[in-house]
Amino acid sequence: MQVEMIETQEPNAGELVEVAGGIFWLRMPLPMALNHINLYMIDEGDSWTVIDTGINLPDTKDAWEQIFATYCQDKPIGRVLVTHLHPDHVGLAGWLCDRWRCPLLMSQAEYFAIRGYTGTNRMHWQAESFYRRAGLGDDFIDFMQDRVGMKGIVSTVPGAYRRLKEGDSLTMGGRQWQIITGAGHSLEHVCLYNSDENLLIAGDQVLPRISPNVSVLATEPEASPLHNWYASLRALLVLPEDTFVLPAHNKPFYGLHKRCHELIDHHERQLVVLLSECVMPKKAIELMKPLFGREIGFSEMGLALGEAMAHLHMLMDREQLERIEREGIDYYRSLECVESDPSARTHDDWVMV
Repeated sequence: MQVEMIETQEPNAGELVEVAGGIFWLRMPLPMALNHINLYMIDEGDSWTVIDTGINLPDTKDAWEQIFATYCQDKPIGRVLVTHLHPDHVGLAGWLCDRWRCPLLMSQAEYFAIRGYTGTNRMHWQAESFYRRAGLGDDFIDFMQDRVGMKGIVSTVPGAYRRLKEGDSLTMGGRQWQIITGAGHSLEHVCLYNSDENLLIAGDQVLPRISPNVSVLATEPEASPLHNWYASLRALLVLPEDTFVLPAHNKPFYGLHKRCHELIDHHERQLVVLLSECVMPKKAIELMKPLFGREIGFSEMGLALGEAMAHLHMLMDREQLERIEREGIDYYRSLECVESDPSARTHDDWVMV
């Protein structure tokens, strides 16, 4: 089965579009090249369950106010479920929960991590060391001094939550949903699967057109998240091939198996690119353009570097690459002779989400 997105027109601001019985699709704006996030609202009869929330910005709140006025006059929001900690997903969770006095549902790792990330945006010395070892200099360090956290773009995180964990089930809209957690894109990303109708609420774990960002972060500089993300994608292959996927970006789609394989293949090609570039030792910063096909500005550098590091760590784990430290900077050198086919590079697949 090929990857096929539905033909239904995307929702306008403040509009709900029904994509399955009682499951409604809405969109919120994002201030970046990827200009939207898909959210979902599930009709519980006397209330709504909201899945993901949008980023904490005035435009998003305005769009929510339209939703409230049109759809929530006689049917309040009864609970907010967040798939993972990224600001476009969790950004307005606190605002919504406070507004409607309703509970927040998240996985444990995501809940406690977002509480940490919203404490301060000030760079710590460990983050500075992480960036300098990658080859970045004072100009980038100065740029990042107050930009390392999520304070401001995420509203105050609720002081309590209800835990979602792997293997549990949850009733939403009269359906039973199995909770599936995955790692790599985030720590404990929640997907929800209904086996009766083959429905998967996927968040960012699998997207139809773009590859989710898989990054090594300054908070865990020796992590190897690409391994975890591969495992999470392969776990989704046990679901039926004709599963209807409700993703956080682009349109709902069919072709889950095909898309999981495409995403893994894309990253395998990127690994080959890095091996071919590192025949002579290279700093991580020198690998940005070969990996992404364009110059990377400071505003994108954190996620781009994180993604590059995830690939470098995968190659080190496979013993195909070594890391050499020289005067406080890390260099990477291939242990295998590999020639990359430039025509096979798929830079357009990479978008930061």
